[in-house]
Amino acid sequence: MMFSNMNNNRTGGYVTGSVVTSIIFGLLALVFGSVMIWALVNYNDQKNNVDQKIENAQKAAAIKQKALDLKDFEEKEKEPLSEFVGPVDLGRINFKYPKTWSVYVASDGSKNTGYQAYLHPGVVPPTNANQNKFALQVAIVTQSYDQVLQQYSGPVKQGDLRSSAITANGFNGQRFDGKFSNDVNGSAVVFKIRDKTLIIKTDSKTFKPDFDGKIIKTLSFDE
Repeated sequence: MMFSNMNNNRTGGYVTGSVVTSIIFGLLALVFGSVMIWALVNYNDQKNNVDQKIENAQKAAAIKQKALDLKDFEEKEKEPLSEFVGPVDLGRINFKYPKTWSVYVASDGSKNTGYQAYLHPGVVPPTNANQNKFALQVAIVTQSYDQVLQQYSGPVKQGDLRSSAITANGFNGQRFDGKFSNDVNGSAVVFKIRDKTLIIKTDSKTFKPDFDGKIIKTLSFDE
């Protein structure tokens, strides 16, 4: 009877070593499998992110290169420079400007009302619309040099404009850079020309390289 009870305990109440080993290996396999699945999902996610980043970088580089190529093309198209020549009786203003710009003379100064010309890439916008900005404005006004400078003194005191002396090809004048109005942020130069005053202005920083490097650099007139 005692031998029979011990035998029953072994078969009914004890777990053999092989069963324990099987359970452990099963758990390890389950954990390992979960880790592998997680690693695979994470790898695919990272790979997709890297691929997307590479694709985005390639697109950005292509857009940047296209913009550089367009800018280079536009700069080359400006050459050879055209020549602007103003009325002889008003000092014969002369300077070079990009050949891709058009010129519109709004007032030729023949009636002693002053001279006004506009230059702009392509077609010159309507000059009677206040919201339009121009690559270049050329004006010869009947006011004296000191009177014109006085008109800029207010914005200079307020800090909207910066004033500095300028010498262009031996001609001494005054330069103003900054905010001329709510819509216009550019540069202007003022010179005394005989009994009148010459004002050359750009309405946007976009045209400042041409303003400085071509127009002002080549400016001349008869004093």
